[in-house]
Amino acid sequence: MKQIQDAYIVAATRTPIGRSHRGFFKNTRPDDLLVKALQAALRQVPSLDPAAIEDIICGCAIPEGPQGLNIARIGAVLAGLPHSVGGISVNRFCASGLSAVQMAADRIRVGEAEIMIAAGVESMSMVPMSGNSPSLSPAMFANDENIGIAYGMGLTAEKVAQQWKVSRQAQDEFAYASHMKALKAQQAGEFTQEITPVEVVDRSANLETGEVLTRTRTVSLDEGPRPDTTVEGLAKLRTVFAARGSVTAGNSSQTSDGAGALVLASEKAIKQFGLKPLARFVSYAAKGVPPHIMGIGPIEAIPAALRYAGLTHNDIDWFELN
Repeated sequence: MKQIQDAYIVAATRTPIGRSHRGFFKNTRPDDLLVKALQAALRQVPSLDPAAIEDIICGCAIPEGPQGLNIARIGAVLAGLPHSVGGISVNRFCASGLSAVQMAADRIRVGEAEIMIAAGVESMSMVPMSGNSPSLSPAMFANDENIGIAYGMGLTAEKVAQQWKVSRQAQDEFAYASHMKALKAQQAGEFTQEITPVEVVDRSANLETGEVLTRTRTVSLDEGPRPDTTVEGLAKLRTVFAARGSVTAGNSSQTSDGAGALVLASEKAIKQFGLKPLARFVSYAAKGVPPHIMGIGPIEAIPAALRYAGLTHNDIDWFELN
């Protein structure tokens, strides 16, 4: 089907992003995080009738355990949405949330819906990176070209570094600069409008009395940026994915917990409910690359997305890469 109308983002929010296992969301269920994001996004559009929402599409990379079954539908029910609002969970690993946005926008663009919600959620504290019981087909190992599908992200990063000659020093310096930029942005309040604060309960045991002590606090900042990061400190870290490699815990991304949600609407729905568009969805592209160097995917996907939109690199003011 061809596009018959535009899709607009009319509400957008996310939780803070916590470090998995040791961070502030380590004991918070992912469906609870999703509910926080859904409810906060809907609060941004108080004039919208929730019964007008056609569907919720939620991305989740490892949809099992506490984020299994159909977490999109579970989130809709827990968030108090009418039972007429459906839910579907989708998985494209790290691009799951973006794919949810694309699918929601496309439903609107082809005229199948007027209001959609796109969301994403992940708890890497509660669900391990490869799932609880990974089982890859033995046939994958029959062809050397396919073996890379079994590599973790750390090893594929090593392959990219080797092939494009990205030195350990360059990686450490880039990581340091990333922390400093993120901290500067936090201090300037750059993320304040997009983050919904979340109340968490910390628990600790009193070993003398056997009591469980609880403390409630509100978190509103991403946990990843670390002010104590130095290039010298990063250089001392051992590599963790290859004996003679260059990727460390300091120059690779952390594993995280968090959730986000968008409300998308057609122009008709915007007029009907008095909504204010924040952005117009223009194009999307997903491209495959050899599995062992999956990190170069944007090299193929960005030109395709620009081509679909009739744009060039020179037309873009802001690129954001995961």
